[in-house]
Amino acid sequence: MKNLLAAVCLILTGCLGYQVGPVKPGVLRDVHLVAVPTFENKTLLPRIEVLVTDSVIKQIQQDGTYKIAEKDNADAVLKAEILEISRTPARSVRGNVLATTEFNLTMHVRYKLDTRSGTSLLPYAEVVGTTSFFVGTDVTTDERQALPLAAEELATHLVTQLSEGW
Repeated sequence: MKNLLAAVCLILTGCLGYQVGPVKPGVLRDVHLVAVPTFENKTLLPRIEVLVTDSVIKQIQQDGTYKIAEKDNADAVLKAEILEISRTPARSVRGNVLATTEFNLTMHVRYKLDTRSGTSLLPYAEVVGTTSFFVGTDVTTDERQALPLAAEELATHLVTQLSEGW
């Protein structure tokens, strides 16, 4: 009987740290509604800010920790700027190191979370999204098709940092 009681106590104490539902960072405990204005584009790539902002909004909705709201109704405002989008060669043609068959695409975004009144909830942080793409006849078109994949990965990392704190 004592062994059974000891086993039950050990099993129950092993589950004490678990919690059902979202586990927000302590600073964001009272934040439920987030406004996401269009990100600022510091790159030379036109209209990329709309793609990245939409990816982040979709990821916030999919995560479910926060709800999207207008700035006037939101508990917090996510402000972000797209700092850099770079393309680096990943694989070259056999026998010709100057010709590239695959590129890595990297997107850097800096963001912060403020209250509606402008008080900082989270300081500036940076998040990166990457993808790779193979080159066909037109590198620009291939890069354009890879941008949504990098934006989705970036959005996943950003929302994970907001909802889980890491």
